Amino acid sequence: MNIAKYDKNMEAKEADAAGLVWYRPYEKPFKLAGFNWFEQDHVYRRFPVKPPFPLSEAVEELSWCTAGGQVKFRTDSGKIVVKATLRDGGGMDHMPQTGMSGFDLYSGVPRKESFHSVTRFACGATELKCELLGREQRLRRDFTLNFPLYKGVNELQIGLLAGATIEAPAAYRSDKPVVVYGTSITQGGCASRPGVCYTNVLSRRLNQPFINLGFSGSGKGDPEVARTIALIENPALWVLDYEANCVSCEIFEKTLPEFISILRAAHNKIPILVISKNRYAQEVLNGAQGREQCRTMQRKLVARLQKAGDRHIYFLDGSSLLGKDYWECSVDGVHPTDLGFYRMASGIERAIKRILQSGKVA
Repeated sequence: MNIAKYDKNMEAKEADAAGLVWYRPYEKPFKLAGFNWFEQDHVYRRFPVKPPFPLSEAVEELSWCTAGGQVKFRTDSGKIVVKATLRDGGGMDHMPQTGMSGFDLYSGVPRKESFHSVTRFACGATELKCELLGREQRLRRDFTLNFPLYKGVNELQIGLLAGATIEAPAAYRSDKPVVVYGTSITQGGCASRPGVCYTNVLSRRLNQPFINLGFSGSGKGDPEVARTIALIENPALWVLDYEANCVSCEIFEKTLPEFISILRAAHNKIPILVISKNRYAQEVLNGAQGREQCRTMQRKLVARLQKAGDRHIYFLDGSSLLGKDYWECSVDGVHPTDLGFYRMASGIERAIKRILQSGKVA
């Protein structure tokens, strides 16, 4: 059945390019964020094309996923169209294509942005052309376009009406990026669209750039990854949320101190926030002994480092982020729904604000 025949709101609309002028997101006055090495490599990739330290095959491949990438701009165009080529098609059985492969658009002034629309195109397609704004009054507004969470992007163009004004977006509260290292959950699995991933939610709420370094199944605390992350200049904060990808608490207990030590050797005063793992739905029946062991280890490690003189390291108990009914917050018992990401963002936001504003976290 072709549902669009009966409900036009279900129809995926391909844009008419007539009257559009096409721009690339790295051109001025557009502001591209989330790709620390873009000026060096000129590709949408989260780690360098030629990393100075050998990365695992999985991290190398997943670096092409554009999770956390954003382009911001201000325009009075009554139409906004995106045209993109993805690195590959395909999909997952528990994550919508709109989140995995799509772009979504937000509009509004900083801290008051609202979702407007998301790209919709044939399942598995690698080329898309979608209208995200159309047939609306021409008003000058700020826009943020979020990149796909689980796909690479070879080419992206933004189409605006000829004659429309294009200006730089409103400034960030701070240009210093918050760098988040973690797992598939950090990368955005399994959000319904990119703007729901917790790093993008936090970027909107805090009006600050975020660099999403979540590597699905591969956030294992590799020292080479830590050394690469340490190359990011002038970060506001490092967030370490990779417990879920460690095979055992014993392995995690070995990698986490070394990871922190590598970051500290590069910057001794940049705040570090260590977050323990979310609660999984299976804990209702199976309990949480393993998670509690890892949580205790992280808490003690941070306390020990603080006592040794590191006044810029903090711990956040991730088991509280999803709330008392945590089992309602995942797609598959592990990866968050949009509700789960919303709750995660709210809890992490409070911690980050305390760190950046007063140097304290509960």
